[in-house]
Amino acid sequence: MNGAEADYLSKNRLAWDLRVRGNKRHTWVVKPEHLRDPMPVLDPEGWLGGTLRGSVVLCLAAGGGLQSALCAAAGAEVIVVDLSREMLRRDQEVAQLHGLRVRTIEACMTRLEPVVTQSVDFVIQPVSSCYIPDLRPLFAEVGRVLKAGGTYVSQHKQPSSQQASAIPGKEGYFLAEPCEKGRVLHPILGEWRHRESDTIEYIHRWEDIVGGLCRSGFVVEDLREPIQGDGNAPPGTFEHRSRFAPPFVKIKARRHSSTDSRATPFLLSP
Repeated sequence: MNGAEADYLSKNRLAWDLRVRGNKRHTWVVKPEHLRDPMPVLDPEGWLGGTLRGSVVLCLAAGGGLQSALCAAAGAEVIVVDLSREMLRRDQEVAQLHGLRVRTIEACMTRLEPVVTQSVDFVIQPVSSCYIPDLRPLFAEVGRVLKAGGTYVSQHKQPSSQQASAIPGKEGYFLAEPCEKGRVLHPILGEWRHRESDTIEYIHRWEDIVGGLCRSGFVVEDLREPIQGDGNAPPGTFEHRSRFAPPFVKIKARRHSSTDSRATPFLLSP
């Protein structure tokens, strides 16, 4: 690990540890009522086949006591990998409180060997790819641990949203950040929900996200943009800006049956 890598990892680890202690957004645990019927909450698109019972699920960069608890309540064997020890502590606390079995591992999302030694059926990754400068090692590791034909559901921040200003001018929001591969984003002014400004965030182009998945041996089967906008929200709020610059994208990809991703062509299923 070089100095630059150690720097952004340590800063992001500390930022998320502190966010847990401050009970900030994205560190809130699962609602108990959702554990009684977890699949509609976990998988509103129906991408996971209706059940996780008997499956092995890797919740990647997904500490915090939300995805892990839902997957365990749905009957899966659950492994959670996260950089933040405090986020993983939330998973352990929720599992103990509700009698669930969850294995937690403190590690970077790009370095799963040897911490994840078994093949998994599903990888579920909430928004987190913005905290690393290069997606190639991430997708390579997911491809390594995921069974052939296994499903990878990942969420990412949209490049245009990362570029856009948070405070509107006379003609609306404008692109304030260049869309350059691996670019470290400046702290954002205005509505705090657009970005975790206490972390180091990177911008990733569509060719790095969707193209990167294809080049890593995945078939992209679906893509959704979760609705966050609100026509009644006042200018400058997260909901108002989200009408013009959708903040997130959710992607369903399947690991190609070939064991050699280098031989896999660029694929996009209908």
